[in-house]
Amino acid sequence: MEKPQKNIALDLVRITEAAALASARWLGKGDKNAGDQAAVDAMRQSFNALDLQGTVIIGEGEKDDAPMLYNGEKLGTGEGSAVDIAVDPVEGTNLLAKGRPNAISVIGIAPAGTLFDPGPSYYMQKLVVSAAAKDVVDIEAPTKENLQKIAKALGKDVDDLIVFVLDKPRHETLIQEIRETGARIQLHTDGDVSGALMAVDPKSEIDVMMGTGGTPEGVLAAIAIRIMGGELFAKLDPQKQAEKNALSEAGKDVRRIYESADLVKSTDLFFAATGISGGNFLHGVKYDGQSAYTHSIVMRGKTGTIRYIEAYHSLSTLMEFSSVKY
Repeated sequence: MEKPQKNIALDLVRITEAAALASARWLGKGDKNAGDQAAVDAMRQSFNALDLQGTVIIGEGEKDDAPMLYNGEKLGTGEGSAVDIAVDPVEGTNLLAKGRPNAISVIGIAPAGTLFDPGPSYYMQKLVVSAAAKDVVDIEAPTKENLQKIAKALGKDVDDLIVFVLDKPRHETLIQEIRETGARIQLHTDGDVSGALMAVDPKSEIDVMMGTGGTPEGVLAAIAIRIMGGELFAKLDPQKQAEKNALSEAGKDVRRIYESADLVKSTDLFFAATGISGGNFLHGVKYDGQSAYTHSIVMRGKTGTIRYIEAYHSLSTLMEFSSVKY
């Protein structure tokens, strides 16, 4: 199996920067599809300048009929390494449309044939922890037991913990269970890729992510989680009967517990994300006349290198060689 040898991490961050710069113009304007389309156009154009034979395995827009980089789409020049691509031009389109924090643009790349294909699975239950706690938790254990073990592994009291949970009706019982332990909660309307990354980042105030979110987002986050040394435990968790039926027909076992190595069968990985609306994880795009500021994270799996990049962009210069209007 061919593996990418060139360090393309910095190439990827240029793509997420372009998508963030394009989509951030739609911050708070109430049109999530327009913001997503701007990011898609910028990302596709930038990707197709890279010497890669890329296939989109984890695309976006499947659940809400948004403009998308679709599953199976070919990206890159067709030269160079064959790779699987996981992408979300705007992770948190509602966050962008409503001007809320933590919308990001994100890409992950792995050697061809190594990314888990969710098929008809839209949702999975997730438990995400940092390296210090990954050997003590069990996704099937009671919430209280997991939080007690996480707190001990981190050298904290349970009431010191902060748990990232999506603010959805399906999590009503989970939220009550967490509160009964004394742990604190950050409720977020969207953005479980950001939540997963915060849970494994030792610089973040988030200690653990719990609850059910998108399956594609889980695979995308797993790329970064493998690089950062944390762990994702997951079970497919269909939310509607049609999804349950489709999973059954596809032979997917909803009882199976997945770890990040099951979702991403390689360590030769690259990951990049750029903040769009700002927030706990990455700062948002800032415009200042003819220039703009972006804040990104970029990672390489082979070396374990993680970089945070602050970039200042001359918009007039960018538009001399780009058809995307920032």
